[in-house]
Amino acid sequence: MKTEKLEKPRFKSESEEADWWASPAGRAYVKGKSAELRGRGMKAAGSALVAKLNKRKSVQIAIRLPEGDVERAREVAGRKGIGYQTLIKMLVREGLERERRRG
Repeated sequence: MKTEKLEKPRFKSESEEADWWASPAGRAYVKGKSAELRGRGMKAAGSALVAKLNKRKSVQIAIRLPEGDVERAREVAGRKGIGYQTLIKMLVREGLERERRRG
């Protein structure tokens, strides 16, 4: 049985990283790493991006969004293997960063 070395690429942006984790290569990496670590009696860590977003101090807010936008967020998040609220936080952060750079 041939075993491949599992490698995670370097990412230029959070969006690029999220897309990779949602791709077949990213999912294969997670499955392979999980199996590898379970074989050694260890537990796999998740995405550093999601962990970083979850560690930041958060302020709870209520925001009304059109139903269609929330449904699309759920669909996209499902394809990427993340929660829809995490996806929305990522998109807000990317948009704010882009606006900050524009000045």
